[in-house]
Amino acid sequence: MSGWPTIPLGHVCKIVGGGTPNRSNPAYFDGDIPWITPSDVTKKNGRYVNCGANTITDLGLKNSSARLLPSRSVLLTSRATIGYTAINILPLATNQGFANFICGERVVPEFLAYWLEWSRETLLSLASGATFKDITKSTLKRHRIPLPPLEEQRRIVALLDRAAEIRRRAEAARAKARAIIPALFLDTFGDPATNPKRWPIVPLGDVIERITGGKNLLAGNGSSRYRIMKVSAVTSGILRPDESKPAPDGYEPAPEHLVREGDFLFSRANTSELVGAVAVAHKPPEGLLLPDKVWRIEWDPNRIAPAYAYSLLRTSEIRRNFAMIASGTSDSMKNISQAKLSRVPIGVPPATLQTTFAEQVQRLEELSRGLDASATKAEAMAAALSAEVFG
Repeated sequence: MSGWPTIPLGHVCKIVGGGTPNRSNPAYFDGDIPWITPSDVTKKNGRYVNCGANTITDLGLKNSSARLLPSRSVLLTSRATIGYTAINILPLATNQGFANFICGERVVPEFLAYWLEWSRETLLSLASGATFKDITKSTLKRHRIPLPPLEEQRRIVALLDRAAEIRRRAEAARAKARAIIPALFLDTFGDPATNPKRWPIVPLGDVIERITGGKNLLAGNGSSRYRIMKVSAVTSGILRPDESKPAPDGYEPAPEHLVREGDFLFSRANTSELVGAVAVAHKPPEGLLLPDKVWRIEWDPNRIAPAYAYSLLRTSEIRRNFAMIASGTSDSMKNISQAKLSRVPIGVPPATLQTTFAEQVQRLEELSRGLDASATKAEAMAAALSAEVFG
């Protein structure tokens, strides 16, 4: 990149904003002009956008600061949520949460979009505002972009597109592999809500050997080699160890408070929707600690397979049971006691059936982890390529 000239964005693009018609006038909305808000861009799948959740009329366009953008403009979220991009295929308008780039002949829109995304941290540092951050059009006009020749821009876009496609396919395959497990559970054991196969029903406490909780610790300044898992680390069903905070300085935990490989983690305190969320620890980082709001559950190996327990506790019927037994005056924080958890009724299928299911799940999880590795590798490849290209 060292040989490419850097040009102010305002020299290669016309940068315009958007606007919102007066919402009190119904004649301004539900027309034929697609009208994009930042959520339409942050939630989209893919580079391009044609429409959003809302439309406006010609009258709404004329009576607001919104303007009709030509096709293949680059839309950049520039207020509060900064640095997400899209390219429109059809003419459309945006609200005031965007800086929109009408590209001149010297820049390929896709090249500009990739560069803006790569520059997200820089753009955030250029934003200002007390209530919410905003990056102004005048700041963007002065910001300089490295500008190779058009053919080189197209070659770079093709390379980055291929890396993005590899990542997308890996992520899609991973999602499909994980979606098989709930379907396999229902096919093997039936729906706990109807319990068509009528497995013996026992209290959950009868198949639990031990429950271990962590401590309620204040965050340290980052000098500790230990980190405390946040309750959000288990809400997706997969342990996310990056959802953590530093342990107090100088704190030395008891060994049982460290998260271990294969730990079955249960969120005993959370919102009314997420209380009772579970996750299994796979390759947790050294020094990760259980918080007081997450339990480690150890199952009776003669009664229940952890893979069966994991899928069972994620079914809608058991999740409803958890929500009903959770106590608390606010929906933002509910709590399940060990006594109430132990009384939750569950079906216990034959051990041989559980073992067969667990073996199938293990194979699917190995496949998922392989796909995770592919997605991570694709992500790293795209990041390295962007860093090489944009410097």
